[in-house]
Amino acid sequence: MKHRIVVLGAGYAGAFAAGNLARRLSPADTEITVVNAVPDFVERMRLHQLAIGQDLAVRELADVFAGTGVRLRLARVTGVDPERRTVAVTGEDGDGELAYDTLLYALGSCVAHHGVPGVAEYAFDVTGRSSALRLRERLDNLGKGGTVLVVGEGLTGIETATEFAESRPDLSVALAARGKLGAWLSPKAHRHLLQAFDRLGITVHEHTGIEAVEPTRAIAADGTSIPADVTVWSAGFAVHPIAAASGLEVAETGQIVVDRTMRSVSHPDVYAAGDCAYAMGANGRPLPMSCASAGFTNMQATAAIIARLTGSEVPTTALKYYGNHISLGRRDAIFQMVDGNVRSKSWYLGGRTAARLKSGVLKGAGWGIAHPTFCMPKRRRRLATAPDRAGVRVAA
Repeated sequence: MKHRIVVLGAGYAGAFAAGNLARRLSPADTEITVVNAVPDFVERMRLHQLAIGQDLAVRELADVFAGTGVRLRLARVTGVDPERRTVAVTGEDGDGELAYDTLLYALGSCVAHHGVPGVAEYAFDVTGRSSALRLRERLDNLGKGGTVLVVGEGLTGIETATEFAESRPDLSVALAARGKLGAWLSPKAHRHLLQAFDRLGITVHEHTGIEAVEPTRAIAADGTSIPADVTVWSAGFAVHPIAAASGLEVAETGQIVVDRTMRSVSHPDVYAAGDCAYAMGANGRPLPMSCASAGFTNMQATAAIIARLTGSEVPTTALKYYGNHISLGRRDAIFQMVDGNVRSKSWYLGGRTAARLKSGVLKGAGWGIAHPTFCMPKRRRRLATAPDRAGVRVAA
């Protein structure tokens, strides 16, 4: 019987991982299945662009994995039973169950409401394609002089506010920050950020925590009312409670606790990658939820899976956070390097050069997803104990 590998999620971590596994493991010994709720790959790092009206290339997962040997199951994951090694799913074909020998959990994250009243009912977000399209429709119907409030001073909030202000100068865009906007940046990069906000006419409410969201306004902790025809909530991410409910060991965040190889510390047949993995970086701190972390963790997870299945020594890939790359509209950006303690270095790259670099990174990631088995070797690795054509177990 073939070794069954099931990958949950086809985002930046899951899609890359499935391609790597298909590229490097022999299909004679392995069966790879990817489970994803939607039929196309979602460029999450560009969803703020989609929301403001820009058209993005649609990459159908059926086309992405065509000819790779990877099986695609379009369904939503509803549960994981690590004791029985099964995954419960529901989709157009109804409820079902998938059995696995090795599971790679890469279901990503969603917007974190933090229990703030009105967020679920009235706020919008850019953490999924459907939610971005819902926001797009609302903005399309928002006339000249409409007010947009972006809540959250992280990378998503900054990129969303600047993209909206540049693309729709007829709107009044504001951002609410719990602390100081761009406080983590170096002094020069911080000045660059403030200049960009001034140039784009974005109003910044610093040290302003939002305690409630209503249809036409947001209420700050001090009682201040901030007008908002549209509130975009980008105040952090959360993971789905499936992992915690399954009995896997998780952190307080709900992320799966993994060892250095991205293997679950409680269930050795389960690996995690991307936002749902609670992985320690080289500096001893948990890796942040980000596309960069998705890349590092999926490379480590796939390398470990392949090594263990083929009887090789497990390699280690770098788990280091190198910096922040922040788009400030289409023609401006900041690339801020950080040190081993995640403190900003004095040097940064800004302006059009940084914007072109960010564009190249996004295009490269998209191209990599669209070509999951690029440079596929003619001979892929057999499992350590794999059936030969006569059905006899042999060492690979």
